[in-house]
Amino acid sequence: MNATVEQALISKLRTLSPQQMAEVEDFVEFLAGKARKRTALDRLLAIAPALEAAGVVPMTEEEIAAEVKAARAERRARQQAKGSGADRS
Repeated sequence: MNATVEQALISKLRTLSPQQMAEVEDFVEFLAGKARKRTALDRLLAIAPALEAAGVVPMTEEEIAAEVKAARAERRARQQAKGSGADRS
């Protein structure tokens, strides 16, 4: 991003209400998350041929769903632990 575009965005941000700023922040987080997911998918697709050549058996939809469920539970537990730690200080 060049300095002129960055300065124009900053100027526009300064005119927003706190609620609007929160919405902008949420949207930026959404975009960042979308980019992270795309990067992860690209990395996965890049190794797919090597996995196939190595004879790795593809996961079933049920196995994938179980992995996603476990990852989400782990993330929730980390967020709760982080939240409860913040409350103590």
